[in-house]
Amino acid sequence: MTTSSSGSRLPVLFIGHGSPMNAIEDNTWTRSFKSLAGQLPKPKAVLAISAHWFLPGTFVTGNERPPTIHDFGGFPRALYEMQYPAAGSVELARRVVELLGPSRASIQNDWGLDHGSWTVLHHLRPAADVPVVQLSIDARLAPSEHLALGRALAGLRDEGILVMGSGNVTHNLRHAFRSMQSGESTPPKWATSFDEDVARALEQHDGAFLSRVIETEAGRMSHPSIDHFLPLLYAAGAASDRDPVRFPITGFDLGSLSMRSVLFG
Repeated sequence: MTTSSSGSRLPVLFIGHGSPMNAIEDNTWTRSFKSLAGQLPKPKAVLAISAHWFLPGTFVTGNERPPTIHDFGGFPRALYEMQYPAAGSVELARRVVELLGPSRASIQNDWGLDHGSWTVLHHLRPAADVPVVQLSIDARLAPSEHLALGRALAGLRDEGILVMGSGNVTHNLRHAFRSMQSGESTPPKWATSFDEDVARALEQHDGAFLSRVIETEAGRMSHPSIDHFLPLLYAAGAASDRDPVRFPITGFDLGSLSMRSVLFG
């Protein structure tokens, strides 16, 4: 892997993380994560925005050693035994609060790295050799406000920080579980159309469309809860209109779960 050097601007990443089992399985998605790792420069640190820290407020982890959070149930013991021992960064946490403003964001030490972050970082940075800080998603804010927070973080790219959103472009777990039980793998029209519309808007840097697409019928079907869509808005916000947009990973898991990943820059 290459290493970020002074004066170079890092890309922005959104990654479709999918099932927690992707941390320990060898499958299409995990092989794609490993391939994606080779396309990323080594950052000074990672700022992760995960769908799974979704609560009323904007917080940033200030732990020197953030714990690995196993925020799921019913999986094999091997998954619960996994640890991702990356360091934290108080310096980066303070910088994020500075950029977002202390009236909007604050540091907390009662969280760590949840599975939206560590299950993919396990493949992207397997040596856990760069500090990781996680940013929460304020459930009270409108999509356009999350996009604006992403824009406020854009300067981190010039400081050697990889801004990484982690969610899924479509995330209807009820449909996914039914598909898993029935063996049906053909994506429904609402999932494919939403995924395609979002991809087109990302290529066009159309933040206004991204802020309202969740209100469409396909958007409501794709996201009964908005938490897995919002990390994409942080990534899109941190991207520049001049950034080329690539989709290093595409496709659907469990019938309707889009695994699309996006690389800006």
